Amino acid sequence: MGSGSRPGTPGGTKAEATITKISSPSQLSIGCKAFFEKDSEIRQAEVLSIRDKAMRQNIQRTADDAPLDNSESKLEYEFYVHYLEFNKRLDEWVPDSRTRLDKPVTFPKKKNKAAHGGGQQTARDKKRKTNTGGSVATGTAPQTPEPVRHDDSAYTAPREVFSKEKEIEKLRTSGSMTQSTSEVARMKNLNLMEMGQFQIEPWYFSPYPIEYAYTPVLYICEFCLCYYANKTQYTRHRTKCTLQHPPGNEIYRKDDLSFFEIDGRRQRTYCRNLCLLSKCFLDHKTLYYDVDPFLFYILTQRDERGCHIIGYFSKEKESAENYNLA
Repeated sequence: MGSGSRPGTPGGTKAEATITKISSPSQLSIGCKAFFEKDSEIRQAEVLSIRDKAMRQNIQRTADDAPLDNSESKLEYEFYVHYLEFNKRLDEWVPDSRTRLDKPVTFPKKKNKAAHGGGQQTARDKKRKTNTGGSVATGTAPQTPEPVRHDDSAYTAPREVFSKEKEIEKLRTSGSMTQSTSEVARMKNLNLMEMGQFQIEPWYFSPYPIEYAYTPVLYICEFCLCYYANKTQYTRHRTKCTLQHPPGNEIYRKDDLSFFEIDGRRQRTYCRNLCLLSKCFLDHKTLYYDVDPFLFYILTQRDERGCHIIGYFSKEKESAENYNLA
């Protein structure tokens, strides 16, 4: 690979970008890099998703799409952005009013299929194809184009080759050591969580069920860790929940602090909910739905209402490498 090549680019050619100025936020597209106001500063950020502010519906657009016609409807947009050179946990939805139109915007280069071998089809291959895309030789039916998924994985960055130094730097600037670019590009799906007397803003994506994600507030019971999409359901649950501490054995106590040991096989639902909760703050955490091989140790603080979780760690029951932590 030459010094000017870019990893993941076919043929080793360097992808170019277009730098221009825009007159309206509606001209922004997914993958472009623009400037936005953040905490009285002007920061450059990459746009990962676009949605209608009023309807909260995602408008997935790429650099290949034409700008939307906003002359009559006067739509207001929100952009999910990642601030360059800042930790990934600062990613957020920003209104179009925070876009700096006086600053240049960098658009990714449009894909040229002919330049990447898309137009190098042989005459023999052409004869084997019908006008509708079916195969004459095999008799297969015409293939329907695969629909584009309208979710947070619609845009993924090209793969990169990581060295140890780059991996450490990526953890510092992006908050993630995962080498899967589709995971890095995932957006936060929770705006706010309410747990007991605290409201918490999540840092990263966590795979909660879709009917619970993307709600204004996710309500979580601080004792059983069950989650609810609205306040009424949560309040009803709290009147019926009898737990006042994690569902395990108390193995240590000092003053108002206690440790509880929980077997993942015996308390699957609690441990899975615990993993979902912790994934909101650990972007590089590997989420296991099979919690049976693990023991979980929950640190709690006790008051007159019960024992409230303040931290945890886990370990494998039988580790082939003799690790004492998972």
